[in-house]
Amino acid sequence: MSKRLLFLLALVPMMLSAEVKVPSIFGSRMVLQREQANPVWGWAAPGEKVTVTFAGQKHTATAGKDGAWRVKLQPLKANAKGQTLTISGSNKLELTDVLVGEVWVCSGQSNMAWSVDRAYDPDLESLTAKFPNIRLISVPQVGTQEPQKDFKGEWVAATPETVKQFSAVGYFFGRTLHQALDVPVGLIDNAWGGSAAEAWIRRDLLAKLPAAAPYMAQWKQTEATYDSAKAAATYESRLKKWQTAATAARKAGKPVPRRPRAPRNPLTGQHRPGNLYNGVLKPIIGYGIRGAIWYQGESNSGRAKAYRDVFPLMIQNWREEWGQGDFPFYWVQLADFRDEQPEPMDDNWAELREAQTMTMDRLKNTGEAVIIDVGEGRDIHPRDKQTVAKRLARWALAKNYGVEIVHQSPRFKSMEIKGDKAVLTFDHVGAGLYSFDVRDPKGFAVCGEDKKFVWAKARIVGKDKVEVWAEGVTPTQVRYAWAVNPVCTLMSREGLPATPFRTDDFPMATEGK
Repeated sequence: MSKRLLFLLALVPMMLSAEVKVPSIFGSRMVLQREQANPVWGWAAPGEKVTVTFAGQKHTATAGKDGAWRVKLQPLKANAKGQTLTISGSNKLELTDVLVGEVWVCSGQSNMAWSVDRAYDPDLESLTAKFPNIRLISVPQVGTQEPQKDFKGEWVAATPETVKQFSAVGYFFGRTLHQALDVPVGLIDNAWGGSAAEAWIRRDLLAKLPAAAPYMAQWKQTEATYDSAKAAATYESRLKKWQTAATAARKAGKPVPRRPRAPRNPLTGQHRPGNLYNGVLKPIIGYGIRGAIWYQGESNSGRAKAYRDVFPLMIQNWREEWGQGDFPFYWVQLADFRDEQPEPMDDNWAELREAQTMTMDRLKNTGEAVIIDVGEGRDIHPRDKQTVAKRLARWALAKNYGVEIVHQSPRFKSMEIKGDKAVLTFDHVGAGLYSFDVRDPKGFAVCGEDKKFVWAKARIVGKDKVEVWAEGVTPTQVRYAWAVNPVCTLMSREGLPATPFRTDDFPMATEGK
């Protein structure tokens, strides 16, 4: 018997046992994106014919040598009545209660992962979460350099029980869209607390970006030297010493020392370049979506200048691989945090906010929700996720759903020096500029030729203009809300806070980091 024949005979049991399968992103209770062609894919025995049937459509594909198959559903109208999507081959899959509506990815770090039961009014929010046509699915946290094809998860309807652990920003955003548009909404949560933007980007692309070179070099060193066995042994040794010390402290009635933390393997964590692209993004890339909302940046604040290039690269990477063109991508600017600063000074968070804002100028179909007014000085996780979600929803409603609504925060446009005053003009002022809480806006600083900033006085002198000055200073540059936790009150009359800015281009604190 020839080797070729033996090989073919060995393949027969594998081919007979192979079943048609789909990744978890396709499941009962899912929402398909309306009004666009949606891919459906999966695996079967090589050469097997697979038929997908849904809403009167029938599409057939043949599994390739690797067993992969793929079809595309033609555009569908929104439908809140559950239907069955059937996938047939050597076996038959029936995905039931499938809706058609709007689908959004909810991604980023802990402020996007922050759950409903930890936001404001968790009891009321969960109690009233009775929206069977809002569907939720979460992607488990997997950090790896190996591209993943699937994950463990399932779609669920929004109920008082299911929303508690779901992304608060994601759910509140989706609820606003659902109530405004009266169509089903699907939300995909793959956020990971503390994650770096570099972890969400395909590694080979990141390696070509000059701004990311220091970060990549740091990680190459970590990858070459990290010893997980040594770290575990060190931890065990420290743990034993702690146990002895804790026992002695309890007997003596003294405070027990803090237990040492178990080591986290950085190679499987949320900072390593490419880890989250491969682990939690790759399994959903290609699923039909309207767009993405993003809340991240805290972990990149020490590399704020590099974020000017890293963040746009990430968005472009996602768009190119999704194959849906320049889909909407809206993000949350960093909130106010930590102590208020007594004097004007440079700050990493201010520079990161600037980098976020600059991305709107570099990439089309993007937008920024400014939340400089809803942070908490003592907590990096503001609990007012409702306001955050509403500001994101304004962007989507205005830009993607044709709703006439003010959606963008006032933004610095130009400056004119008139004697000892600077007159600033703003775009996107809605019904006009307004100062919250106090008559004259706070948060401005000016400098002269000496480049030393001092707090300035200001007053609104027109629908879109603010006059700024400081005694003894002939202003050359102006900054607004340029601090980690600025006291700032300028907003539009619709309640959208003015975007932090600076007119200068002085050297940055995060230069080269």
